[in-house]
Amino acid sequence: MTASPARPRAAVILAAGHGTRMKSATPKVLHKVGGRSMLDRIIDTVQAAGCARVVVVVGAGPTPVRAAAIARLGEAGVVVQDPPLGTGHAVQAAREALADFDGDVLVTNADCPLLAAADLEPLFAMRGEGAGLALLGFEPADQLLYGRLIQANGHVLRIVEPVDCNEEERAVKACYSGMLCAGRADLFAWLSRVTNDNAKGEYFLTAIVGLAVGDGAVVRAAFAPEAAVMGADTPAQLAAAEAEFQKRARARFLAEGVRMAAPETVHFSWDTQIAADVMIEPFVVFGPGVAVEAGAVIRAFTHLEGAIVRANALVGPYARLRPGADIGEEAHIGNFVEVKKVKVGPGAKANHLAYLGDGTVGARANLGAGTIFCNYDGFDKHETHVGEGAFVGSNTALVAPVTIGAGAYTGSGSVITRDVAPDALALERSTQVEKPGWATRFRAMKQARRAKK
Repeated sequence: MTASPARPRAAVILAAGHGTRMKSATPKVLHKVGGRSMLDRIIDTVQAAGCARVVVVVGAGPTPVRAAAIARLGEAGVVVQDPPLGTGHAVQAAREALADFDGDVLVTNADCPLLAAADLEPLFAMRGEGAGLALLGFEPADQLLYGRLIQANGHVLRIVEPVDCNEEERAVKACYSGMLCAGRADLFAWLSRVTNDNAKGEYFLTAIVGLAVGDGAVVRAAFAPEAAVMGADTPAQLAAAEAEFQKRARARFLAEGVRMAAPETVHFSWDTQIAADVMIEPFVVFGPGVAVEAGAVIRAFTHLEGAIVRANALVGPYARLRPGADIGEEAHIGNFVEVKKVKVGPGAKANHLAYLGDGTVGARANLGAGTIFCNYDGFDKHETHVGEGAFVGSNTALVAPVTIGAGAYTGSGSVITRDVAPDALALERSTQVEKPGWATRFRAMKQARRAKK
């Protein structure tokens, strides 16, 4: 849990851009890294940094970004920039929403999916030490596209855009990330003095640096790793952010005692929970909402989403756990088995080729190959319940709603449409008919017809 900051903290998240370089019908900030949208990730980050008030600046109209921001923060947490006239103008759009706020305001972009609360804390610390304006810098491997932080004696004097750099300024490694922190009153006072006297006719947020220096305010810069502030404006950059997220997640789980034979092939989500002493084989994908308890084994080529795997259970290879799957202790879910919204009891087994959807499987029950829970009639989902110690024969279709009693058996190849009493045997098969010599006569007929053609 994040400790309460000494001064109140708020955040303004800039999410009004169109993100045209992503070349997607999905708005840029709604693309996902680690299974979570960049917008949600940055809201998570600033809240973890102690920002009790969060305002997202969006573009005009009922956009998907606006809907997503309202879903997280409510109407009061969303403001509109219309028309789009630059980054300074975007922050100005949040002025009224923060009119009653007295504290530090963090300004950040919405497309920095790897930013962490720890990367932002130095900005607030500098504010506490007397800085009027704190900027977040970094040292990129390629400085071609970034504004340089020109400093002297630990103070920032100005930001110079790359096109305006002279030879000496171009050699400066410190660059500006686009994130800053200032007191609410100072921030909006400086923004009110920013002009659009430039080639683009826009109001740039970086212009407040010169205004702050001119007013005698202390302007300082903290520094974060390049990966922390990397944006994701294109599919290539999004893929790079995903790769970095996965690298970090793998390292964390390995350090916590999770075993992976080929960690580079395993993919995690932002909220994956895995206990120590879990074994994960190659090519496993964890979608959002998965928790795995100690001693479990997730075998190769398994996909999990919205599922719980209890202690010492065995899942896979080639298994699929969908939302609502709850695999009990020491249960076995084998190859080509799909489980959706089913609670599987301790020690139960479905070792191969089965679909289990909507229902329960009791402890120590055994489901043979080809078992299917026929749970959907085209309109409603119905439940199937298999009791403790029941044995479902291979290639059995259980037509929901139906209950198989504890200890009951079903014969292989049955279609079970009615409840089966505990310890009973249920069979549903037509009478087998055999016609001697039929195959010989059939082949002769077919061959004769072929010969005539």
